Amino acid sequence: MSAPTPETAESSDRARASLEALRTEIAKAVVGQDPAVTGLVVALLCRGHVLLEGVPGVAKTLLVRALAASLELDTKRVQFTPDLMPSDVTGSLVYDARTAEFSFQPGPVFTNLLLADEINRTPPKTQSSLLEAMEERQVTVDGTPRMLPDPFLVAATQNPVEYEGTYPLPEAQLDRFLLKLTVPLPSRDDEIGVLTRHAEGFNPRDLHAAGVRPVAGPADLEAARAAVAKTSVSAEITGYVVDICRATRESPSLNLGVSPRGATALLSTARAWAWLTGRDYVIPDDVKALALPTLRHRIQLRPEAEMEGVTADSVITAILSHVPVPR
Repeated sequence: MSAPTPETAESSDRARASLEALRTEIAKAVVGQDPAVTGLVVALLCRGHVLLEGVPGVAKTLLVRALAASLELDTKRVQFTPDLMPSDVTGSLVYDARTAEFSFQPGPVFTNLLLADEINRTPPKTQSSLLEAMEERQVTVDGTPRMLPDPFLVAATQNPVEYEGTYPLPEAQLDRFLLKLTVPLPSRDDEIGVLTRHAEGFNPRDLHAAGVRPVAGPADLEAARAAVAKTSVSAEITGYVVDICRATRESPSLNLGVSPRGATALLSTARAWAWLTGRDYVIPDDVKALALPTLRHRIQLRPEAEMEGVTADSVITAILSHVPVPR
């Protein structure tokens, strides 16, 4: 691979600095949750989508809104409910009496960053309306495909503890998400920080008043994606990723292992993480760092393993400890 020109290197460094500034900007609205912030940035770099899982009230929605405000991106929110129709997401044809013609009324999916709140509360028919948008970056209404804007990211949230009245996402749709990020309850110090901000007048609905400003734009994101695409991957790293994914297919604790699509996703996220940390090549630690969020939703536990307290994360962690690391 040829060495980057000084202009290319300067553009890459400038884009990296802009994306690193996101942490500071988002921290003005969200206390803690650095891993989730990093995961969202990695997804943007890889043109992927994110599933955010956490109990209500841990700032999942605020996190996505703060990211959009920091990146100068358009964002829309859809509250998924049992009566939500596919056209409520994608848009529909509306009859105009003045022209006696049908015109297309875009749905909320026509945005840069779509927050799909509680996606597991809507029936499969509406869930699947997102599939084409997520995979093909377009929606088809009345046989006409309509392209979505770029960048386009779906950040879907779900509650992991409430199952009544929910429709679990099928494996085929889970596999469309690049990352599954867990948003935990804050530590005691972080929770004190949250309450202190609210006592001082912080309003989560007014990010502008909180001082959140755009620190990067679509041009920075495009330059970053170009730099990530040039991040080199050795044959040893490629083999390491494949060995990890093949080990999940042989695990006695799993009914379903990671597909080749999952292996491709792990390679992509590792490259993005390597670039974010300042390298133009991938090392095994990059793969390990992104293995859990990239793979945890792509495997299926056996019922007997679940009864014994085995989790997806524990299976992946055990595999990482046993698969030989390239030197």
